[in-house]
Amino acid sequence: MSATGPLASEVIELEDSFEAVEAHFRERGWTDGLPIVPPTPERVRAMLAGIEAAPDAVTGKVPPLWGEATVEKIAINAVMAGCRPAAMPVLVAALEAMLDPMFNLYGVQATTHPVAPLVIVNGPAAARLGMHAGPGVFGPGNAANATLGRAVRLCLWNLGGGRPGAGDMATQGSPAKYTYAIAEREEANPWGPLHASLGFHAGESVVTVFAGEGPHNVNDHVSQRAPNLLTVIADTAATLGSNVGWYLAQSQLLVVLGPEHAASIAADGFSRADVQRCLYEQARRPIGRLKIGGMWGIHDWPRWMTTVDDETRLPIVPGPDDILVMVAGGAGKHSAVVPNCCFSRAVSRAVTRWPGS
Repeated sequence: MSATGPLASEVIELEDSFEAVEAHFRERGWTDGLPIVPPTPERVRAMLAGIEAAPDAVTGKVPPLWGEATVEKIAINAVMAGCRPAAMPVLVAALEAMLDPMFNLYGVQATTHPVAPLVIVNGPAAARLGMHAGPGVFGPGNAANATLGRAVRLCLWNLGGGRPGAGDMATQGSPAKYTYAIAEREEANPWGPLHASLGFHAGESVVTVFAGEGPHNVNDHVSQRAPNLLTVIADTAATLGSNVGWYLAQSQLLVVLGPEHAASIAADGFSRADVQRCLYEQARRPIGRLKIGGMWGIHDWPRWMTTVDDETRLPIVPGPDDILVMVAGGAGKHSAVVPNCCFSRAVSRAVTRWPGS
């Protein structure tokens, strides 16, 4: 169902030069500050050929400006980001997940907290796009990761108005707001891939979106036993300044284990549920420490929190299942924790709509 006739979007006649296109798009505020690929009708049609969907099909409206995300408009932003057509089914699935009310994209876009939608791709789709899950997974160097994440950002920017100081009210922002997309290193996960733990078949292509801060490094070259290592990870997650809430019911934590850390934990006989339970028990702070500052007292904390002993330790998430565990990265004894923004829940969608499927 690719577009062979006229496109619905306005066609702008510009001087046929890279400089003229760049100048016009920047003047109109349509870019993230980096150079873009001019979205000519020919390029947009080629991008639409990568998905089995009508160009005028509506994925939803993107807050806070509530621009309509048609497949054609998503394709335009994908061209600008430098995506290949094969990315379109994953990109559309990611936007569908973000527009689920559980994800609360309005809050994610408009908050002062420096969070961005992290796009995690599992299953055959990651290989089909050539996505990276190994050394430097959160960094530069892989076109599929970089362009997919950037296409998401440009959709949030151009369709949702998520621009600094306007729709995006982040106090300082984050580099993750340029691009934030990774694949999981599934073969290194001793407990099976993330999407299988979320109810999908391991062989499915699935995209999971998580409203997260940038990754917080966990450096542990010493621990040989799972409880020790998980205590270090938990301590990294439970900082006073973290926006992960001790008081809001929607808080979640994403733990991205490096392959070496994952292997050490599994060798000690720990299951994924054991990891989640241990982190839940350890990632806590005494109420007395919370009263120092941070978020104490500015929301409706449950009354019992103000009456118990200051030594009572509160968890950073409601329960063990609110800690998502995956594996990514290369050699080295490092992992990462990615806190969320309290009012958003991770959402997953199966990736479908491949041409000819």
